[in-house]
Amino acid sequence: MKIESQKDFFSGLMFTCVGIAFAWGASKYKIGSGARMGAGYFPFILGLILAVLGSAIVVKSMTIETADGDKIGHIAWKPLFFIILANLVFGAAIGGLPAIGLPPLGLVVGIYLLTFIAANGGDTFRFKEIFIVATLLVLMIYLAFVVLLKLQIPAWPAFITG
Repeated sequence: MKIESQKDFFSGLMFTCVGIAFAWGASKYKIGSGARMGAGYFPFILGLILAVLGSAIVVKSMTIETADGDKIGHIAWKPLFFIILANLVFGAAIGGLPAIGLPPLGLVVGIYLLTFIAANGGDTFRFKEIFIVATLLVLMIYLAFVVLLKLQIPAWPAFITG
């Protein structure tokens, strides 16, 4: 069979592999049943759904013809770098880095750092707009996770809360 759309083929292949990996990882936890779900039930089902959708995209990429073969372009290294860096910094801000003596900075600081670092991956950087987006994210996430769900996530840096 001939690949008619490279973009669809490789994205479908990626979805299939990630879905299988999630389902396999979730199978190490108790799955349970639909009535009494275990810890692995939801990620297992989502992994299977992702794998099936990825497989459907792969099949579509080999059957539906495109004009130019839908070639894959070059890799956008700048956005890729800043998005990965933003996630790593967010994780370090939430949990701290005891190995280098960095205490947890909390959810609020972590979200601001995440937003400002990730925004550097784009073509333009508008401080005011990014600040507004970060503030809205902080408000919504704080309300959802800390206030409504009552999760024990440190919202503020340890040196502020004591």
